[in-house]
Amino acid sequence: MKITPSARVLRMLGEIEFDEWQCIAELVDNSFDDFTEIHRAGTPWAGGYHVSVRLPASGDGQLVVEDTGQGMDRERLERAVRAGWSGNDMHDKLGLFGMGFNVASARLGRRTRVLTTRQGDPEWIGVDIDLDRINDDFEAEDIVEPKADPNEHGTRIIVSRLKPDRAEWLRKNGANLRNHLGGVYSWILENRPFDLTIGGVRVKPVRHCRWGDDRSVLYNRKERIPAYIEIDTRLEDGLACADCGEWQLQGRQTCGDCGSTRLAVRERRVHGWLGVQRYLDKKEFGIDFLRNGRKILRWDKRIFSWRNPNGELGNEEPEYPVELAHQGGRIIGEIHLDHVPVAYQKNAFEYDDRSWKAAMEILRGVGPLLPQRAKDAGYSENDSPLARLVKGYRRNDAGERCLIPGDPNGKGPIHAETRAWGREFQNGKAEYQSDELWWQAVLDYEAAKRGEKSGNAAASTPESADTAAVLEALGLGNSMNDTPARGNQNHHQAPPSTGPASVSVASTTTVDVAPKRETRQERIARYTADSTVYPTLSKSLGDPEIGYVQVDARRLTAGALVDDKGNPTPVLLDQRRGMSFTAFLDLEHEVFKRFGVDPADLLIAELAVLLKVKTDSDWSHSQIIAAIRAKSLPDTALDPQVIGAEAQELLGDIRQRMARALDSTGDPARAFQHLTPDELTSTEIAMIADGKVARTSDLGTRADFLLHVPALFLVRLVEAWPDAFMDGLVFKGLYAGVTSLGARRLSVARVVGYLADVATVVSSSAANLPSQLERTRLSIRLLSDELPEEQ
Repeated sequence: MKITPSARVLRMLGEIEFDEWQCIAELVDNSFDDFTEIHRAGTPWAGGYHVSVRLPASGDGQLVVEDTGQGMDRERLERAVRAGWSGNDMHDKLGLFGMGFNVASARLGRRTRVLTTRQGDPEWIGVDIDLDRINDDFEAEDIVEPKADPNEHGTRIIVSRLKPDRAEWLRKNGANLRNHLGGVYSWILENRPFDLTIGGVRVKPVRHCRWGDDRSVLYNRKERIPAYIEIDTRLEDGLACADCGEWQLQGRQTCGDCGSTRLAVRERRVHGWLGVQRYLDKKEFGIDFLRNGRKILRWDKRIFSWRNPNGELGNEEPEYPVELAHQGGRIIGEIHLDHVPVAYQKNAFEYDDRSWKAAMEILRGVGPLLPQRAKDAGYSENDSPLARLVKGYRRNDAGERCLIPGDPNGKGPIHAETRAWGREFQNGKAEYQSDELWWQAVLDYEAAKRGEKSGNAAASTPESADTAAVLEALGLGNSMNDTPARGNQNHHQAPPSTGPASVSVASTTTVDVAPKRETRQERIARYTADSTVYPTLSKSLGDPEIGYVQVDARRLTAGALVDDKGNPTPVLLDQRRGMSFTAFLDLEHEVFKRFGVDPADLLIAELAVLLKVKTDSDWSHSQIIAAIRAKSLPDTALDPQVIGAEAQELLGDIRQRMARALDSTGDPARAFQHLTPDELTSTEIAMIADGKVARTSDLGTRADFLLHVPALFLVRLVEAWPDAFMDGLVFKGLYAGVTSLGARRLSVARVVGYLADVATVVSSSAANLPSQLERTRLSIRLLSDELPEEQ
């Protein structure tokens, strides 16, 4: 067989770089194209649609890719292995360019054998492409092999004399290859009956762990923004060349690029979905763009940036994530662009093509995504699908407002935990497939916040109706006469009597009857029925040195928790099998309600005893407790960088709100006059560093100087001019409508106290003690609660 390429193709092949996974994907593409043709025809297909990739077992081994497709006759085989030929329609198939087979096989090894047969053919036919033996005539050796069963069909590609570095990579990276191709082909593997195995292990589709179709957030208390938005926009059909893929002007008879007469009207459609992932990640967020079912781009983030067409060159800035960008993002999506041309390596689209630009306009609009930035740039508010998601989900605060799972003690978001749950989702664990576990963590956080607010007692009786109103608004209403909590009712009562009881019979006879004692099994069953999953502690807890315990933590919702002797207990362990336990937690117990103990501390203490006995460890209990906390609950650490970043994010939001509030008063000069000389200098330096040199000439005439002032200046400004920022303008606290001076001072002091804590940690680089970090983290949460929904 002659496999003579053209000079143009030879030059092209020499310039194309393919990674190992791309080489394998090129060979798999051809098989999937064949399967797609069969599947679309609706032809019953004996043996199913299987592609198998056998990896080399050693450096001198072979790579074998075989499928159960239709097979080829001799003429089609000769064309298929000829470099530069393509029988594929450029708009319907994965194998877009024809030379993919040659590039992939040549980059992997020096010799490639192709064998193929059709159902009913008497033998396998093939070709042996040995790059060390092919002469100037480019003739490759024909192969004929006997066939055991006339019904066999398919194609087998054997690449040998592998290049050492390629062979070593393939030998060591079977799992990585399966995971990567599971992402690239995820849509195909989920939506078509195709099967791909690598190294004898089935490739599973890497699916998106997104919130359900029915989840949403309420933005500005008026706009409901769903966490899943379907996209399906049909553009006007176009005329395209089947050979080179280029779109043509309507009415043409031949392709203006390659001269082909194979022109056809093609559908142009942008479809798929945009949504919100159940966890934040630094890398795994962004949009997947697909062509004919294969992902060309994965986790692509270019859609989050906007370039001002009227600005300087290179002015493109990312608009998501902005707040707490170091934590990553969670907006994801899958968008099909079958009509948009792609690069030869199938790792990029043609970004200058008008089809790509039209798709970007459909998904993200023409202006900035962020409302304030759009307004500043002279655009109307962006109402594109992506802009709605960024508007509703750009913040990472725990709770329903941002749809972020939180700590059940109300301490804040649990990003590390939810990322771990995402891994369990990918591992296929049943309880992690729906978003119920994540949603329960959102609800638990909200319940904890409400419980803290309602559980605080006022220090004294309100002096006036105004003060009472302020205290009530602050969550400090007089609760001295509140009904005792369930824990106070149950935990100090004596255990139920197990002695005889007197029962009256017909008012004349008494009979002593011993009540039936509840068995431990019955009690555990009751606890299980009257409890819900406590997600943050439902995990493997331990340390590599002493082993791990698998814990299913459950929060009691009714009754009190007692041990086998009937004594109240905050934590109860029930062993299931091996080192797997159910841990019941009674969060109404006084140790949690009155003393604020973290449930994790008591659970770890119980587990420390078990692990010490099981491993006969010479560690003390406190050493084991410290190790479990460090290894299994890293998210609870008081990390100065994390807390500092959270404070910076919140303060950035408050700066924006205060600037808008000043703009509404029309008197930014009044705020400007409170700046001291050194604060003015710091503000100018910050503006210059942020590229706002021109703005320094008219400071005080516009309120946006607040975006650059020292953090502690904001504290002084709120204290000096509270009526510009209270009463829901920036902070919820009551002020203007309250006549009592004491009540006014109390309302302002509360906000100023939280704000000072946050501003201090942003302003100071000094190391903070754990108690100071704990206070700052609490102030961040409480100050965030003081901010009303943005209008």
